[in-house]
This record gives sequence, C-alpha cells and structure tokens, in this order.
Amino acid sequence: MPDDKQPADEQPVAADEGDDSEEALEVSLRRLREHIDAFLNDYLEGKSKETVGTYRRSLNEFQRWFVQQNGGFRFRTDGVRRYKKYLMETRELSQVSVSTYLTAVRRLCQYLVDRGDLTENPATAVKGNRRPDRHTRQVLTETDIEALMETLDAGTRIGKRDRGIVFLMLRAGLAEIEIVRADVGDLEQTLMGWFLRVQGKGQKTKDQRVPLDPPVIEAVQTYLDAREDDLDPDSPLFVSHGHRSAGQRLNTRSVRSRINTHLKDAGIKRKGVTPHSLTHTAPLIWLNRGMDVEEVKNRMRHGTLDTTMIYFKKQGLLKRDPDELSEIEG
Repeated sequence: MPDDKQPADEQPVAADEGDDSEEALEVSLRRLREHIDAFLNDYLEGKSKETVGTYRRSLNEFQRWFVQQNGGFRFRTDGVRRYKKYLMETRELSQVSVSTYLTAVRRLCQYLVDRGDLTENPATAVKGNRRPDRHTRQVLTETDIEALMETLDAGTRIGKRDRGIVFLMLRAGLAEIEIVRADVGDLEQTLMGWFLRVQGKGQKTKDQRVPLDPPVIEAVQTYLDAREDDLDPDSPLFVSHGHRSAGQRLNTRSVRSRINTHLKDAGIKRKGVTPHSLTHTAPLIWLNRGMDVEEVKNRMRHGTLDTTMIYFKKQGLLKRDPDELSEIEG
C-alpha cells in the first residue's frame, strides 16, 4: 500500500531498465512539471535570470522528450542514457548543448535526491560530451571586416548605433548580453583612457571594466551625440529607434538580428559565421597586432589562460581567405 506521505504516481516501481539494485521513480507529466517548477524556484534561488532561463529551456526539452516516452522514463541511469542518445542522434545537438541539457537533468535529479524522492542521482553516471578544444564558430578575415564596415551607414542614427555595437564586439570583445545591459553611466574616463563597466553572463553586478580603444569610444560617442533623448546615467547605452519601441533598451535578439542583417548585406554570412564571430575575432585582431597574451586574457575576461591560448593558436587566420579558413575549420 502506498505511503500516505508520497503521491501514488511517485512510488518507487519495479522497472526492467538499468541495474536491478537501482531504485526507480515514476512520475506523471503534471508531477514532473511541479518538480521542475520547484527546482527552478528553490534550488536556483539567487541565481541570475539568464541562468534560470538556461535551465528552464533545457528542462523544457527534457519535458518534450519525457512525453514521447509514454511513461517509460523512471529516473534510472539507462533512461538518462536514452535521453542523451536522443539529444545526440535525433536532435543532433552540439557537444556543448548536449552537456548543458544533461547538466540541467543532473541538477534536477540531485534536487529530488535532496528532497528524499530519490535515493541516488541516476544522471551522475551519464557524463556530458567533452567540450571542444577550439571554437566552432569562424572568425572574420580582414576582407570580411572591410566588407562589414561598408554596410554601416554612418549618416543615419541607426547606422551610427549599429556601428557602435559592431565596434564594441569586434574591437572590444564584448558579448551581446554585455552590450544590451550597458548604461550610459557605465562609460568611464580615467587617466588610463576610456573603460566600460560590464555585467557578464551569469553575473549580478557590473564588476568588470573593459578598456575601449580610441576608435571604439569614438564610434560610441558619435552615436550618443546623435540621440535625441536625455542621456542620464541610467539610460540604456543602445536603444531602439523604431516607431513602436523608440527609446526602449535593445535586447539580445534585436542586436543579433541587426548584426546578421549586416553580415548578409556584406556577403560574408556563411556557415559558422554568426554575430558571436565578431566577439571571437577581437582577440585575433589584438594578437595579430602584437598584444601580450596575458593582456588579451584580461580584456576578454577569460577565467584561464588555456581559453586565451585557443585564440593564440589561431594567429594568422585573420588574414586568410574565407575559402581557406573554411577548410581549416572543417
């Protein structure tokens, strides 16, 4: 007879998958959603919105797969392995995405262990894929950069804005999320030059400063001079100039869309070239100009020198033709 303290659809059940000694947990879709909501609200309390959003999207994928199993998933190791196989073979996700999705399931299972719903974590034995030792996105060549610059119409307010964004990504190494979070008051001028205080992915405060070389700050200031709104310190650094959303802070989707438009207009939108390619090109520009590797590491806010060395090994790619670069990147 089921324990009164535990819903019937969560009772450990005998299952024919996995080790016979491994306890199984069977839940309904409704109960799974309740577990996920509790996990996001309790286990991830205090985490950034971006982190919670990543877990939610990952677990949404798990829910979709769960429905396809018609009750055949019971939180056992073999079940998690089947989910990994689905991500790799059916969804054909990248190694990094598979690892991210499995991490979300592993943390959810650990939450169920901590609650006492599971005796052990069935996802612990299912490892994520090894992260690549090089970036899969292509970088831009010098020819690409020249073509991209020609698409930026410095005679319009939107053109000035897009030029400022491109310079921050391509020549300051900023990511999209750092750009959309930036306020006017985050710009700082010191005896050492101009800096922008940034709040990176997964961070809660703007506790890092990115140096802005003269061409970069010039591009940003040119755009700010063209703005018609009052520029108080809390104003977004980049805003929309559309009729319906004029003055509103740009979001990452808008930035990504604008950069993709310019990449297409420049004729350099090819496999592997994304808006992130601009950010990945910045350290190559610096290294090709002789900047010290340690300074590049600091500018890119890399946690370890190993990450910076990925770019160091790519020195010279910036000057190569796109066709040759495609062959190198495979």
